[in-house]
Amino acid sequence: MPAKILYDLGTVTLPEDVIATIAGTAAVENYGIVAMNSKKASDALLQLVGSENMKRGVKVTVLEDENTLDIDLFVTVMYGVSLTAVAQNAVSNVKYRVEDYTGLHVRNVNIFVESIKV
Repeated sequence: MPAKILYDLGTVTLPEDVIATIAGTAAVENYGIVAMNSKKASDALLQLVGSENMKRGVKVTVLEDENTLDIDLFVTVMYGVSLTAVAQNAVSNVKYRVEDYTGLHVRNVNIFVESIKV
């Protein structure tokens, strides 16, 4: 379900893919996050052919009011870094970027560490 922003002159509709791209770009900028893990078969196929997909490993859920989001990030982190520090930085960076770029409210950013790269 796309997010909607209501203005006096009309409505702006943002698909989940656009929001996921913003969130994925903000997540990989953080120190300690090495990669985003694919959650869909299409993302895995794009990864095999070498295409970079910034929304890979990002799940965006638009809540009932269509103005609030939950974002799940599935990441691989670097060995030896503090997981709590990396997660806190990623949460604050993703929340700030998505809210700043879209004007939507981010309720939760959930980090799922799926592997550690040595």
